[in-house]
Amino acid sequence: MTVITFIDSCGGMMFNHRRQSQDRTALQRIVDMTASSTLWMNEYSTKLFSGFFAPQVQVDAQFLDKAGPGDFCFVENLDVSAYLPFIEKFVLFYWNRAYPSDMKFSIRLDNGKWMCTQHEDFAGSSHEKITMEVYER
Repeated sequence: MTVITFIDSCGGMMFNHRRQSQDRTALQRIVDMTASSTLWMNEYSTKLFSGFFAPQVQVDAQFLDKAGPGDFCFVENLDVSAYLPFIEKFVLFYWNRAYPSDMKFSIRLDNGKWMCTQHEDFAGSSHEKITMEVYER
């Protein structure tokens, strides 16, 4: 599976129990990159994608257990470290701001086991510069 998430410059995923992932341009990129696959998420994330044509979206409380090889999982409010043996890639979207986060991305991608295979900066709808990085084993 490929895990997609948004983080701030300090690895924060949520701040004040709220999402960081509301940029419409980045969300459209996710819809486009997952168009020919399945995009799993939990109920919390569903409303983010309600304004997009995204028939690939599947919602389930146990979505990380149901995702298989080649599937994508959009994660906002869960720690995925228990699923590390099943994760093939990470797609991270981030910007150069730090929020007082109450949940952090817990996976170390700088430990030599993961390699950044793609790095792209683009203008978002909420931030002037958003960076997308893809990490693979």
